[in-house]
Amino acid sequence: MASNNAQLAVIFQQMADVNQVTGGNRFKTIALEKGARVLKDFVKDVADVEPQDLLQVEGIGKGIAQKIEEFLRTGRVLEHQEMIDAVPAGVLKMLDIPGLGPKGVAQLWNDGGVESIDELKQKIEDCSLEGLKGFGKKKLEKLQQSIAFAEKAGERTNIGFALPLALAIIDVLKDLPGVQQIDYAGSLRRGKETIGDIDLLVGAKEKDAARIMDVFVGLEMVEEVLGHGATKSSIRSTDDFRNIQVDLRVVDPKHYGAALMYFTGSKEHNVKVRERALSMGYTLNEYALADKDDKTKQVETKTEQAIYRKLGLAHIAPELREDRGELALAEKDDLPDLIELKDIKADLHTHTTASDGRWSIEENALAYAARGYHTVAITDHSKGQVQANGLDDKRLVRHIEAVRKVAKKLEGKITVLAGSEVDILADGSLDYPDELLAELDVVVASPHAALSQESKKATRRLLDAIANPYVTMIGHPTGRLVLRREGLSPDMEALCKAAAGRGIALEINANHWRLDLRDTHARLALEHGVRLAINTDAHGPADPDQLPYGVLTARRAGATKNDVINCMTAAGLKKWLKSTRG
Repeated sequence: MASNNAQLAVIFQQMADVNQVTGGNRFKTIALEKGARVLKDFVKDVADVEPQDLLQVEGIGKGIAQKIEEFLRTGRVLEHQEMIDAVPAGVLKMLDIPGLGPKGVAQLWNDGGVESIDELKQKIEDCSLEGLKGFGKKKLEKLQQSIAFAEKAGERTNIGFALPLALAIIDVLKDLPGVQQIDYAGSLRRGKETIGDIDLLVGAKEKDAARIMDVFVGLEMVEEVLGHGATKSSIRSTDDFRNIQVDLRVVDPKHYGAALMYFTGSKEHNVKVRERALSMGYTLNEYALADKDDKTKQVETKTEQAIYRKLGLAHIAPELREDRGELALAEKDDLPDLIELKDIKADLHTHTTASDGRWSIEENALAYAARGYHTVAITDHSKGQVQANGLDDKRLVRHIEAVRKVAKKLEGKITVLAGSEVDILADGSLDYPDELLAELDVVVASPHAALSQESKKATRRLLDAIANPYVTMIGHPTGRLVLRREGLSPDMEALCKAAAGRGIALEINANHWRLDLRDTHARLALEHGVRLAINTDAHGPADPDQLPYGVLTARRAGATKNDVINCMTAAGLKKWLKSTRG
């Protein structure tokens, strides 16, 4: 089961969405959404907090506190169930359509008589919605594209949900008697941003396999057992764990290396490795690297490293196994020394309560100091982000002073930089004048609105931002949300060339919903000599834990620590930041 905090966060967000769909009080929506956000980041389980102390938490008012107490007492929130029951299930599913939102869903339901996605598709096709206010021909065409995108996306799961589930299962199974090795494999091990299902591999003797399988299918996160065999079982996780299919295979430890390589993939990489094996007189499958003419003569089986070595290849990291030239590099022992999580020593894109964050400047800085970072940049939103409490010019001036004050207080513990995540407006201008940008140590210029601009306009818009002499990096350049929103489609090569010419960085936003730059864009940036930034866009204490997703994306791009500004020494970063001005 998910934690009390996580379950309540889902409940409050659903209530907020339904309240908007049914035209409820907007202040109630705001309170519910804020409650959901707070609980996502709340460190303590609410069950362990005294009711009077809960009311002291910013964002939890009396109404939210009462619902929390009801949930802890009864396991549900009655009002939540009543609200859900009042709206057709198909209407709620329409909230999953990117770009539609609760108000659009409400209008389609109330004025258009649409009660499901299938009904919406049919009414778009027969043109019966064209007279509906606010839903002209172009709007409906975009809506049709969004539905297609959502349906395609529904076949996969965001890595931010898949990886924690895989690790949770491994954490239970790894200590079972007989388990000698255990790993997740497949696209998850390769660090892809989305996965189809989770593949787990256990190295154990046959006598221990049945007991391991029994434990696996009986885990608390199992909603349905899809198959229960001697060496392979499959389950579907509960709603709390996003209904992901998980397949577990048990193999003899002597075959573990070959099996792990095979089930990690990718299919294209495996084909190339098998072809190489055949050319050298071997055959390779999920059991072993063996003699081609006598498959009983197994050459290597136990480790991936040994198999690659026998084939005259350096070990290829899972993130690079996509048939993008990695075998040629491995043959020459010229693979990149990929960046690791421990290499990151700075976060240059974080938010505080000054805009829409959930921690103060000092709380933010001390949290990063505790992680061993030498630098953190406070980059709260600019005024264009009204819904995120963006800072107008006067507030930014005061905010800079507040950051400088904390920086002085924490001198010797961590370097605290004054920055801003500045909106790149639709016309390419920035949300603050240059004379104000000049006062900042770090300027993360990011697109947040007008994310359906056609490619040429989007490219011009981002190029104009890159040209600004005070911009340090371009944050989440396309504005996409994984499986939710496609975002901009600019000419990435043009952006990379411009960024290289200016000497600024392009960001991999590590939040698992963004991962923008995506791996292919980051690879292109490296090819053009552009430095990458890997930032978490942290809004609260839990968000720095998103960093692994950004590092995986960078590894898939072939990035080393020398390619990433967050890996620089404090002195090196200070020098680099100065070089971006002008």
